[in-house]
Amino acid sequence: MDWLRRLLHPQARPVRTGHLDARHARDVAALHSQGGFARGWEPGECAALLADASVRADGVFPGQASQPAGFVMSRQAADEAEILSIVIAPGHRRNGLAASLLGAHLSRLAGGGAAQVFLEVEEGNVAAERLYRHLGFREVGRRKGYYPKPDGSRATAVAMRLDLA
Repeated sequence: MDWLRRLLHPQARPVRTGHLDARHARDVAALHSQGGFARGWEPGECAALLADASVRADGVFPGQASQPAGFVMSRQAADEAEILSIVIAPGHRRNGLAASLLGAHLSRLAGGGAAQVFLEVEEGNVAAERLYRHLGFREVGRRKGYYPKPDGSRATAVAMRLDLA
C-alpha cells in the first residue's frame, strides 16, 4: 500500500506496516492510552485480543523504528470485519501514517475474505472522519450518547461501512 501513502502524503517519510501479536500487547496498550478514550486498554486485555484468532492487528513503524507508532485492530466474523480501534501516537499524527496503516490493514482484511468493514467514530473527530470518507467509508447510522468522555459527558458515534468486494 505504499502507493496509497505516496498519493495521500507525497512528502511523508517511508513507513512499514506489519502484523502485531501478543508480544506487542504493552505497545498497543500504551498507544491506546494516547487515543483520548475515556478508558484505556490494559496490557492483559490487549494480549487477549491479540491472541484471539478472529482478531487482526497491524502496526505502523516509521523509518527504522522497532516499536509501532500506531496500530489498528479488527475483529472478523465470516465476511464482515469491525475495526475495534485505531490510534496513532500524537507525535506521529498528520503525516500519513494513519492512511498507510489503514490502507494496509484493509488490504489484509480483503485478502482474508472480508467483504465489508464497519467502524464507529466519535462525531466531531474531523480528521478521522475525513480519512475514512477518503478511503470510501460511508455513514450508515448514528448512536447518540454512545461514547463516554473523560469529562463524564457522552458523545455520538457515527457508524460507517466500507464495501471491499
